[in-house]
Order: sequence, then C-alpha cells, then structure tokens
Amino acid sequence: MNFVGGVSAVILDLDGTLLDTERATKDVLKDFLAKYGKVWDKKREEEKRLGMTQKESAAAIVRDYGLPLTPDQFIQEITPMYREKWPSVKALPGADRLLKHLYSHKVPFGLASNSSSEFIHAKISCMKGWKDWFSVILGSDQVIEGKPAPYLFEEAAKRMGVDASHCLVIEDSLIGVKAAKAAKMKVIAVPSRGEIECSSLADKVLNSLLEFEPELWGLPPFEDWVDRTLPIDPIYLSSHYVNGSMSEISEDASLPDQVFGTFFGWGGTVMAWTIKVVVNIGWNCSSCTKRNRIWKLWSVDGCDSKVFEQQMQFMLVGYIRRLNSTDLENIDVREIEEFKYIANTSLDRPMFVDHSCTSLTAEETSSING
Repeated sequence: MNFVGGVSAVILDLDGTLLDTERATKDVLKDFLAKYGKVWDKKREEEKRLGMTQKESAAAIVRDYGLPLTPDQFIQEITPMYREKWPSVKALPGADRLLKHLYSHKVPFGLASNSSSEFIHAKISCMKGWKDWFSVILGSDQVIEGKPAPYLFEEAAKRMGVDASHCLVIEDSLIGVKAAKAAKMKVIAVPSRGEIECSSLADKVLNSLLEFEPELWGLPPFEDWVDRTLPIDPIYLSSHYVNGSMSEISEDASLPDQVFGTFFGWGGTVMAWTIKVVVNIGWNCSSCTKRNRIWKLWSVDGCDSKVFEQQMQFMLVGYIRRLNSTDLENIDVREIEEFKYIANTSLDRPMFVDHSCTSLTAEETSSING
C-alpha cells in the first residue's frame, strides 16, 4: 500500500495514544465522587469524556453529577489526586520505540493534546527523554480552541515550519481525527475502546503503534526487527488458561486496548519464568458497542496443559505480527508451528533470556493481578 505524498513531520496525541493514562487513573473520578455521595457511571464516562478539554470535562461532570462545586473548584480539588497517579503511567506498546526512531532520524515531531500544557509536562516528566525529543509540545490552553477544532495541529505545524499537507497525525479519538482532517493533514487512528467511529475518517487504522510502518509515509523504516521478531518492553498478564483454549477477558483486565497481535514470552510465577509461550491477543467485536478481549495461547515446548489450569503470570517480551479478526477465529496450524519455532529460537537469545531472570516489583504484581 502506498500513500501519495511524503511526510515531513509527525504530530501525536498524548492520552490514549502514547500514554495509558486512562488505565492508571481509572479510579480517581470514582473515588472523588464517592466523597460527595455520588456513584460513578462508567458507561457515561467512557462515552462522553474522551477527548474533551479539561474545562469541558469539569463542567460536564459538575453538571451531570450535580456536584456543589464550580468547574474551577472541581479541577482544584481533583487535580492532586490525578497527580499522585501520573508517575505510574506507562507508555503504550510501540510508543517509546516510535519516538526514539523519529528522534534518531531527525524527523520533526510534536505533541498536541487537549490537556493543559502544565498537565502534559507533568505526565511526560517520568518518561525518559520525552521532554527533550519533541520539537514542540502544545496544550489546549495555548490555542483559542482545542480539538475538534484544527488549531492545535495547525499551530504545531507552524512551529515546526512544516506545511500542513506534509504532516501526519496519530490519534486515538474521534475528535482528534476530526481535528486533523480539519487541519488538512493525513491521520492514522489507533482507536481506544469506544472510539471505533474514528476509523471511517482516518487515512489508516492500526490496532497498535507496533503495526506502524513509517516507510508507507515516506519516513525512514524501523531497523529493530531481529529474525522476524520485535523486542518489546515486557507486557505482564495474569489469568487461568488451558493450553490452546480461547478465553474472553473482562473489560476490567489490566491490559491496554492497544495490546493486539501475535506475541511470545514466558509463563510461570513472579519468581520463576520457565514456560515458553506464544499468544494471540485481539478483540472480538460482537456488536458496534461491545468488544471482548480474545486470547489464544500455546506452549512452545509442549508443556502439559494441566500446568495452565491454575493462576499463572505471563511476561510477553517479543512481537511477531499484527492480527485481524479472521486470524483470531481461524487459526492456521502451520502458522502456529512456525510461530512456536520463532519464539523458541528467539527466547534462547540473551536479550530475551535476561527477562526470564527478573522478578516483578510489588506494583507490577498488583497490576497484573487486577
């Protein structure tokens, strides 16, 4: 697939695109509302708040829950609760890799978020190198109107000295995609759950930044694949499995939505990673509004399936390929054997063996156990 025209600069959203802020701060609003005797409405928040500016979100929450506060008072009271969580926010799969790649190849790239500039800097301060890598960092308080208006993206392009038609935007929300289109820029959507509608407007849709192919946009290709595998920052999982069975994981699972594809890694306990595994992870979209996590797991070295009939942890350390819905439902036996071979060979390499010798921190153990 070829796209017309080269890209000279990349502009990225932050929350839900680069950082998994939603999952790290998911209980903050719930706990805050409880102090005022209000019950958090999960469905309302997922459907209405994503992509709003801070002031818009605050005004809506105060109104919808009947809080005895002004929007400014709400922001003042809840902000410290969010700040406590931001240091624990993790980069989404492929995010750190992409930023390092663009920076090392001197491709200008900016950050344009509906968060305030103060909050943006607070969120990325714990991400090594990020503050120095971005050519420009913009919050909605620095333009006359945030997304879906085009001003954030237009201002980012202006500050980087790049024409809008040569900018590529990467977004996770409908209002972000609309803003990029209004700015007459190319746009890739990596939709968060509940934001599937943005797929129809984007030039390209990915399940994860691990699927991004820079060369399709005239950018330097990645050069970090090792014999058909991509080393990744460890992804930790925990559940009951039966070898080769399909499982549906609840919406409250600790995985980000963007963990999607064929992965390999280690299974075992937090103290001993001894079982080599291959796992397909994706979504089963049974309706327009519901998406259930689908897993397919195989032991690489013929481990007895009874081993999986217990609570276990899994540490995924490598990525093999992207998936689509047919890959999840119709598994090609020959492909699985090939993936097992790739995983078995790769996991003997020092870069992967080293992971199997590590123990989890208390925070990581708590996270994967929900």
